[in-house]
Amino acid sequence: MKNLLGVFQKSFEAPDIRKKILFTALIFIIFRFFAHIPVSGVNLASLKALFSSNQFLGLLDIFSGGTLANFSIMALGLNPYINASIILQLLTMVFPKLEELSKEGESGQQKINQYTRFLTIPLAALQAFGMFVLLRSQGIIANFTPIHIAALIVTMTAGTMLLVWFGELITEKGVGNGISLLIFGGIIGRLPVAFTQTVSTTSATNFFNLVIFFVMGLLVIVGIVIINEAARQIPVVYAKQVRGNKEHSGQTTHIPLRVNQAGVIPIIFAVSLVLFPSIVANFFASSSNAFLHGLSVNLTTLFTPNGWIYNVTYFILVVGFTYFYTAVIFNPVKIAEDIQKYGGFIPGIRPGKPTSDFLNYVLTRITLAGALFLGIIAIFPTLGQLVTNVQTLLLGGTGILIVVSVILETVKAIEAQLVMRSYERFIK
Repeated sequence: MKNLLGVFQKSFEAPDIRKKILFTALIFIIFRFFAHIPVSGVNLASLKALFSSNQFLGLLDIFSGGTLANFSIMALGLNPYINASIILQLLTMVFPKLEELSKEGESGQQKINQYTRFLTIPLAALQAFGMFVLLRSQGIIANFTPIHIAALIVTMTAGTMLLVWFGELITEKGVGNGISLLIFGGIIGRLPVAFTQTVSTTSATNFFNLVIFFVMGLLVIVGIVIINEAARQIPVVYAKQVRGNKEHSGQTTHIPLRVNQAGVIPIIFAVSLVLFPSIVANFFASSSNAFLHGLSVNLTTLFTPNGWIYNVTYFILVVGFTYFYTAVIFNPVKIAEDIQKYGGFIPGIRPGKPTSDFLNYVLTRITLAGALFLGIIAIFPTLGQLVTNVQTLLLGGTGILIVVSVILETVKAIEAQLVMRSYERFIK
């Protein structure tokens, strides 16, 4: 905590970093302002009653930062963008041209980001129409004309793209990853409401269970920090080099292989997919078609947030995405080639393919620990409710993981900028 406060104190003493932090704070304020601008033609009182009575929709509202319960112009949140990112990353493994783009460095990544934004638009429009169908089936939206429906879809799609733009602005001109910070801001913005509901509905007999719930939450936070900071240090030795008449002595460094190499991304991806069956079920809940209505009932029963199928699926998705995203961001072959290129080697391991195989072997083993931990964190809400019977704090381990991970990543980004600023001052 002392180190955290010291980093923020030093960052505010640096004019350029202070400007970035204030810019990020300004984007957060604008985001929360738009989050409370409702779409016209919606009965907000009936909408809030629906969300308070439906556990799944309440969970979805928490991750949207309360924008769904308000049915604001940003009600879709970043879900379409996240889904588009998942699709593009999967397509990268299928289409060679996309794979080549991903290996072209910053220019290739910019192209992929552009394709992701293009794909976000139809996905957002589709989800906006689905949300309209859901709310109309519940009697919350009046009989809209086609023009009104089109205006609703365009407004909600524009809200999502505006949110994506905010995230990119933070990444470019602020501190940290903009998309992660906006998700973090949405969860934090919803926390006071969830906490107030919990306290107001907690009786004296359940107060002890509430204390147990918060103790479990603190233990989870400690575990998240430990896992996020844990790393296996792989030593790398560089041989002596002769350049001209000078001999440069060899150096010893290390490659840090983190236990949680993928960070918070697997949880975000898994949430988007595991909620999809329940979203489909809600769309067809009032369908007159017997098959669609039966499908809705079955999906609702199978994928209830407290059901074992939901939690097992969630756990498997988190573990799978952890390995998948780790493979995307860490390439053992490229690392081995770079080590060999600069005359380095891992003690006891031959350069080239043996080095890449060794790195892949170590990374696979330590990622298993990180993936299992993330999976347990993902189903923590169900475990916490079973132990404490506290039903209103649906945020659970997933939200805690996102909040803590984003704070740690942002602090590291600020520290990196402070170090870079110190080097620049030294060079001058």
